Amino acid sequence: MTYITGDIHGSPVKIQHFCRRMNLTAEDTIIILGDVGVNYFGDRRDDRVKERLAALAPTIFCIHGNHERRPATVAGYELREWNGGAAWVQDKYPNLHFAKDGEVYNIDGIRYLVIGGAYSVDKYYRLSRGAGWWADEQPSPEIKAVVERAVAAGGFDIILSHTCPLKYEPVEVFLPMIDQSTVDDSTERWLDAIEEKADYKHKMPYNTIAEYLFPFVIV
Repeated sequence: MTYITGDIHGSPVKIQHFCRRMNLTAEDTIIILGDVGVNYFGDRRDDRVKERLAALAPTIFCIHGNHERRPATVAGYELREWNGGAAWVQDKYPNLHFAKDGEVYNIDGIRYLVIGGAYSVDKYYRLSRGAGWWADEQPSPEIKAVVERAVAAGGFDIILSHTCPLKYEPVEVFLPMIDQSTVDDSTERWLDAIEEKADYKHKMPYNTIAEYLFPFVIV
């Protein structure tokens, strides 16, 4: 069974409780739609979260968000074939897989195209306090080209993304202290174009960890 959640920001407690309550096994997969928080500090604090997730029975499949480093920039990650695509894995945590943007993965017979990354609306707050921020948080032109080729080729059922197309932005929950004129929404505008080109039948916003399989997963 496949379960989808997002944005745990280094706190796996709810996932741990969920695994126990649902009696998940190695046959199950939990997809985390970005901001996992296990590649944030670059030190032992990240390892402690990875150890807690790796102790769980199911496979943990992670999408790149905007509050974390890309695995390609973190020591110890290697690209390995996984479920029809290439994923980033560390030897110490073999059940934790990080998606490579633009890859298509077959999980339980469902084909997922992955598009990670987003702009951090708290970018300047984090920079002013010496917190982590990474300039490659949004999809690069190279990543966009890979994704666009995958969309043109088809062969997927669902798109997993960290942010959503601009037309679906939840403006009603925008933080009031953020000046929206300073926000870079180029990724969301690009996802608008991706959505228009992608062939799918239904979309549903994600709101809680559950068994949801739908074409555009957003948080």
